[in-house]
Amino acid sequence: MARVSTYLNFPRNTEEAFLFYKSVFGGEFGDNGPARFGDIPANEDMPPMAEEDKNLIMHIELAIPGGHILMGTDAPESMGFSVIAGNNVHINLEPDSRAETERLFVALSGGGKVTMELQDTFWGAYYGSCTDQFGVQWMFNCISNP
Repeated sequence: MARVSTYLNFPRNTEEAFLFYKSVFGGEFGDNGPARFGDIPANEDMPPMAEEDKNLIMHIELAIPGGHILMGTDAPESMGFSVIAGNNVHINLEPDSRAETERLFVALSGGGKVTMELQDTFWGAYYGSCTDQFGVQWMFNCISNP
């Protein structure tokens, strides 16, 4: 496994939360700083985005002690999300191959619920998510092609 991280969803205050975490842990934001929803390439299959949502955080990450990566996103209701304490944390797996991603996805989603089928994404990953039979939320983000 290349990397495991914790992914946090916030209703509209991810930037505030991560600035706080940065003040506590130090360091710099990874991946060239935060990506915003306004950075998403236009796609005819997507509904228009509200102007007030374009500056929200689509993805941010911060390395914290122990080699752990803390990641986050805004999950506004205008985009169909409903953040409640307990559903706002995912364990993010970044396997080395599509085959390992599929193996883990099938195993962890068995008896649970697939929330997003594995698929190729605009950020270049093979991505999907599920909630396992015990209510734990998992994200799969494979950058490798094999």
